[in-house]
Amino acid sequence: MLRCGTFKKPAYWNSCPFAGIAAGAVPRETLMTATAQTLRPPSRTLMFLEGRAIHEFGAFLGALPLLSLAPRGDGHPVLVLPGLVASDASTRALRTFLSGKGYAVSGWRQGRNYGLRPGVQHAMVDLVQELSDTHGRKISLVGWSLGGLYARQLAKMMPERVRQVITLGSPFAGDPRSTNAWRVYEWASGQKADQVDPRFGGELAVPPPVPTTAIFSRTDGVCAWQGCMEKSGAQTESIEIESSHCGMGHHPAAVYAVADRLAQKEGQWKPFDRSGWRSLAYPDPHR
Repeated sequence: MLRCGTFKKPAYWNSCPFAGIAAGAVPRETLMTATAQTLRPPSRTLMFLEGRAIHEFGAFLGALPLLSLAPRGDGHPVLVLPGLVASDASTRALRTFLSGKGYAVSGWRQGRNYGLRPGVQHAMVDLVQELSDTHGRKISLVGWSLGGLYARQLAKMMPERVRQVITLGSPFAGDPRSTNAWRVYEWASGQKADQVDPRFGGELAVPPPVPTTAIFSRTDGVCAWQGCMEKSGAQTESIEIESSHCGMGHHPAAVYAVADRLAQKEGQWKPFDRSGWRSLAYPDPHR
């Protein structure tokens, strides 16, 4: 179980994970009237409310006794990828919790995420191969914001090595400028927000050929929530929580959902069960 004393200060304090790029513009669920081209960034009010990430971290620590009831894993490797300008420090709480659940968890080991600079893509591919070969098993990919975009693309490139993908507030289906961080991305990476290497997994909006879960929040202050949803399918789903963007990686509802998804037996993936008490914490994303 995660020990509260492990943390000296919230990991997001100096490394809030923003997402800055997304490619392609495809229609979302039929219930949505907006397309990727018409999505607008979240309002200034929601952006201001990102400060609640501090309280969400406190809620995570307070919820640890309840989170300990989440199912244990089978020991397979899990790679957690951080958001824009964030490092592995930002995902430490989530990684520590998942390690306590029995998974072989790894950070991305590349310092701060400044976008797809030279060498970043190859380093991630090599790490997926290394973790898969070391453990002799497929690897699950969990990506926060921009890290989730990486996770999707890696799964498309190496489906034979990837067990499933989970994204947290990742704008894979929105216009690059449907976030409040696209300028940050351009500054950090030195690239245009809509500049995507087609050799890195192809179109972002196309789901990977492995079980894929998109966790999103309608109160996300950084990314337009509509662009963070996945279409429902035989092995794709969306899970809605009420969270800030910068607090999503340690929000209790997100952490539980990640643990629940990872605990499924390989080859026996099923959509998230919202019955019973879960209906209170996880509303129907298609309402």
